[in-house]
Amino acid sequence: MPGIDKNLTFHPLNIAILTISDTRTLETDASGALLAKRLQAAGHQLEDRQIVRDDIPAIRHQVKLWAEDERVDVILSTGGTGFMERDLTPEAVRPMLDREMDGFAVLFHLASQQTVGISTLQSRALAGQIGNSFIFCLPGSPGACSDGWDMILALELDSRHRPCSLAGVIRRLMHGCV
Repeated sequence: MPGIDKNLTFHPLNIAILTISDTRTLETDASGALLAKRLQAAGHQLEDRQIVRDDIPAIRHQVKLWAEDERVDVILSTGGTGFMERDLTPEAVRPMLDREMDGFAVLFHLASQQTVGISTLQSRALAGQIGNSFIFCLPGSPGACSDGWDMILALELDSRHRPCSLAGVIRRLMHGCV
């Protein structure tokens, strides 16, 4: 049965949070703050947290910096996944992916459908791997970030999750995770 095996060792991941917004600051960024609080409560390390404007070169620049930083295992982005003219996160990130994690979008929509109904169709959430880092692009609302973390990422990023966890393919943990 899938779930957390408390007999196994928890291996914390180093996670960076990127908020994509033309209007938010660190003080007004409720979604980034929610993700930071949730990942730290789960025992992971908040490696960095930044805000960039809805601009493809700005998004790519920050993602590239973190993807090339050996200290960053996972990048969580919030914002820019909708259908407004300035929602550019998928266009910025998708070409950078070495591998796309198609199942994340499917699971995100299933989870989100439970809380926002059919409105989940207005999200273009995506995930994948860039080099040795994984990136998960969530919508910009705190509710969507809560759905994404609580119903998917909290489990998938926990090294004790069975039958497997993404932590097992993080290069620095490959030999420490079963």
